[in-house]
Amino acid sequence: MERVNTKWVAAAASIWIQSFSGATYTFAIYSSILKSSQSYDQSTLDFVSVFKDIGGTLGIFSGLLYTAMASTPHGRGRGPWVVVFVGLVQWFLGFFFMWASVVGLIPKPPVAVMCLFVFLAGHSLPFFNTASVVTAARNFSDYGGTAVGIMQGFLGLSGAILIQLYHAVSGEGNPATFILLLAIVPTLVIFLTMPFVRVYETVRTSDKKHLDGLSVISLIIAAYLMFVITVQNVLGLSRSMQILSFVLVLLLLASPLLVAVRALREEKQMALDHPVLDTSVLLIPPSSIIFPDGDHVVREDSNILEAMSTLNFWLLFLAMLCGMGSGFATINNIRQIGESLRYSTVQLNSLVSLWSIWNFLGRFGAGYISDTFLHQHSWPRPVFMAITLGVMAVGHIVVASGLQGSLYVGSVLIGMAYGSQWSLMPTITSEIFGIRHMGTIYFTISIAGPVGSYLLSVKVIGYFYDKVASEVDNSCFGSQCFRTSFVIMASVALFGSLVASVLLFRTKKFYKKLVAKRSLK
Repeated sequence: MERVNTKWVAAAASIWIQSFSGATYTFAIYSSILKSSQSYDQSTLDFVSVFKDIGGTLGIFSGLLYTAMASTPHGRGRGPWVVVFVGLVQWFLGFFFMWASVVGLIPKPPVAVMCLFVFLAGHSLPFFNTASVVTAARNFSDYGGTAVGIMQGFLGLSGAILIQLYHAVSGEGNPATFILLLAIVPTLVIFLTMPFVRVYETVRTSDKKHLDGLSVISLIIAAYLMFVITVQNVLGLSRSMQILSFVLVLLLLASPLLVAVRALREEKQMALDHPVLDTSVLLIPPSSIIFPDGDHVVREDSNILEAMSTLNFWLLFLAMLCGMGSGFATINNIRQIGESLRYSTVQLNSLVSLWSIWNFLGRFGAGYISDTFLHQHSWPRPVFMAITLGVMAVGHIVVASGLQGSLYVGSVLIGMAYGSQWSLMPTITSEIFGIRHMGTIYFTISIAGPVGSYLLSVKVIGYFYDKVASEVDNSCFGSQCFRTSFVIMASVALFGSLVASVLLFRTKKFYKKLVAKRSLK
C-alpha cells in the first residue's frame, strides 16, 4: 500500500477533489430557482449569495485544523484527509437542505436559515482547498506557483465539469435537480479520494518534468471542455452526446494517474543516483529565518498574529478586497446580467461554463508564468498581481459598455484576472510568511473576498439594479441595469492594482534573495 501512497498519487487525488468541489462557481445555475421558490428580490438574493462567499473564504478554522493535524510528524500522514472529511460533512448538509427547501421537502425557511444552508455549502470549500493547495505547496516547494496553479486551476474548471454532469444527467432539466446532484455526486467522489491526500516533503530533480505533465493534462481538459461548451452553444448536443462527453471528461480526469505511475517508476530507478533532498528547512521556527528587504523585514513561517502585524499582510488583504470582491460580484450576478440583455438559457449556461474556463486559465497561467519569470528572471510575484488587477478593470469597463458581445468579452478578461488572484495570493503568502501556517494566513486574507463581494453586490449592484428595475416584478432589461455598477467596480479593481504595486516594491529585494536561496538547494 505504501508504494501507492506517493506525492503524485496525492496530487491526482487532490485534482479529483478540486474538480468536484467548485460549486461556488455554479451559483448562477440555480440562483434563479432559489430566487423564485423563496420569493426573493434581487437584493435579498445577493444578500444570501454573500454567505456563500463568506463560507467559501472563511478558512481560518480549516487552516488551524490543517496546521494541527498535518504540521507535526505524528499527524502528517492523516492530517489532510481529516480536513477534507470535515468539509465533506458541511458540503452534504448545506446542499441537501438547500435542495429540500427549494423542492418543498421542508417548509420554506427564513432568510437567515437559508443563509446558513448556503454558508455550510460554501464553508466546505476552504477545507477542501486547504488540504489540496497547502499539501501541494509542501510536496512541491520549489515549484509552489505551478503546483498551486494546477490545484487552483482544477477548482476553476470544476464549475464547467459540474455543469457537464448536470447536462449528462438531466439535460436542460430543473435547476433543483442540479442542487441534488451537488449534494450526492461530489460527496461520493471526495469521500473515495480523500484518504490518498498526504504530505511528502521531498524535492526531486524530476518534479518539474512531472508537474509539466500535469500542466499539459490540465490544458487538454480545459480545451476539451471549451470545445464541448462551444459546440453545445452553437449546434446543440443530443442527450446521448452529452453523456458521452461527460464520460470523456472522467477519462481525462483519470489521466493524472499515468503521471503518478511514470513518476513512481522513475523514482525507483533513480533512487540510488538521485537521493531525496530534505526540505525540513521549511519547518524551521519563525525566529530563525528573517530576510531584510530594504527598510523592511520579511519573516518566514509567521503565525497568523505575526503576519497580521505586518504591512505586507494588509496590502495583500486590500488588493484581494478589490480583486476577489469585484470578481465574486461579477460571477454572482452574471446570469442576471445576461437575462437583462435577453440571452437565452443555453447562452446563459454556456456563459457560466466558459467563466470556469477563463477562471482556470487565470489560476493555472498565473502560477506557471509567475514561476517561470521568478526562476529565470527573478521577477517578484506581486508584479503579476498588479497586472491582472489592471486587466480586471478593463474587463469591467467592457461589460459596462453594454455593446453586443461585451458580456462574453468582459467575462473572459474578468474571469482570467479573477482566477489569477487565487493562484498568486496563496503562493505569495507562502513565500512571504512561510508554509507552516500558510492555510490559516491564506484564508484569513481570503476573507477580503466576501467583504468586497458584500459591498459591491449588495451596496452597489443590488442598489443600482433595484433603482432602475420595474416596481411590478423587479425586472430590468437593457445595458443601463448594470452599467453604473461596473464602472464603479472598474475603479475598485484599478485601485487594487495600485495597492499590489506597492507590495511589489516592498518585496522586490526579498524575491531576489529567495531565488538565490532556492538555487543553492
